Amino acid sequence: MFDVHKRYIKNVEALDGINLKIGKGEFVFITGPSGAGKTTLIKIILGWEKFDRGQMIINGINMLKIKRSQLAMLRREIGVVFQDFKLINSKTAYENIAFPQKVIGATPKKVKRSTWEMLKNVGLSNKKDSYPLELSGGEQQRVAIGRALINRPKILLADEPTGNIDPEITWEIMKLFKEINSKGTTVVFATHNLEIIKEMQKRVIHLNKGKAV
Repeated sequence: MFDVHKRYIKNVEALDGINLKIGKGEFVFITGPSGAGKTTLIKIILGWEKFDRGQMIINGINMLKIKRSQLAMLRREIGVVFQDFKLINSKTAYENIAFPQKVIGATPKKVKRSTWEMLKNVGLSNKKDSYPLELSGGEQQRVAIGRALINRPKILLADEPTGNIDPEITWEIMKLFKEINSKGTTVVFATHNLEIIKEMQKRVIHLNKGKAV
């Protein structure tokens, strides 16, 4: 990002001149108080929000000049994990994880193999037929992580992914993120949990009132 600005209402900058470089394979925390711009930053990287000024290059693509078809392809290389999970309640854990592969037209054989492998990786093989409302918060978050990773994204964005789960489950989830990163995925993790940041010992970008400080 080069001097990126985003404004929602007059005279209030959600992002105010952000300059930021995140390298391939890095694990970076984005932190700051509520309203600092963390979620806006995640949405802009994903292409869900447009920025008003500046430049942003993701995976070699200039986001100011990106075509809709290119944006769709880029999003296939970006996984997202949210605080409120955003699972499909009418689908089982297996079906939620399988869904992104079906969207991109993977063969039934590949969908089955990859989904089983991912369920095993996130420790939910025995919950494959459970619906989200039958799972604990930690289990739902693991399904969400499995869904985000199923298409092997180059970048994983996480917006307060431990905010709605019990503290003892938090470290299980963080272990998953460490493993993901160790396999080469770039992780951008927004959180206000200072205990996690201190324990993980990764690079930290602190936002305050839309500025990187």
